[in-house]
Amino acid sequence: MPGTPDETVRALRRTVSDLHAELVRYGLVVWTAGNVSARVPGRDLMVIKPSGVSYDDLSPEAMVVCDLEGGVVEGDLRPSSDTAAHAYVYRHMPEVGGVVHTHSAYACAWAARGEPVPCVLTAMADEFGAEIPLGPFAPIGDDSIGRGVVGTLRGHRSPAVIMRNHGVFTIGADARAAVKAAVMCEDAARAVHLARQLGDPVPLRPEDIDRLHHRYQNAYGQRP
Repeated sequence: MPGTPDETVRALRRTVSDLHAELVRYGLVVWTAGNVSARVPGRDLMVIKPSGVSYDDLSPEAMVVCDLEGGVVEGDLRPSSDTAAHAYVYRHMPEVGGVVHTHSAYACAWAARGEPVPCVLTAMADEFGAEIPLGPFAPIGDDSIGRGVVGTLRGHRSPAVIMRNHGVFTIGADARAAVKAAVMCEDAARAVHLARQLGDPVPLRPEDIDRLHHRYQNAYGQRP
């Protein structure tokens, strides 16, 4: 990340803007719903999508810089209606560097049923280390959703929560990791939904989940 504070914010504006295209690419959003945010390292600031703006019209300049109480610090547009929720997560989970919200269809089907997604696939054990938990219903516009996200994910291995009757919130060490978690959440929700049409999915044993999660988090992929 570039060295000066202004350069850091400019770089994050571009990163956050570009990551919204990934939500469209993977079919996680419709119309103007959904949002990505990123914490500004070393500062009590975040960069977030503006409210109600078409994905085709997003640009680095359109991104809004807010403090961690949700107040606008920089930008000409109103920030996302979920800004207070994102800000609450950043204030109470200092390890989180990125937050994503989507209304992806299969995950929303689980939200509408009020059910967590059981951990029945190795890919779920890898990414989530457990079921994808169900969070409480909460009103939109204040920090109630953030409270539900933090209360559900704090101490849980999953980076994703399905908020009842609403949709998905994911967290990550940075915004890209949170986007990945949102993509994987929808993939898992779809696969387990299809499995349930055929019968009862076979749960993974807890010890297998632990082993798979540890391998994926610590040995999978390239290492420095």
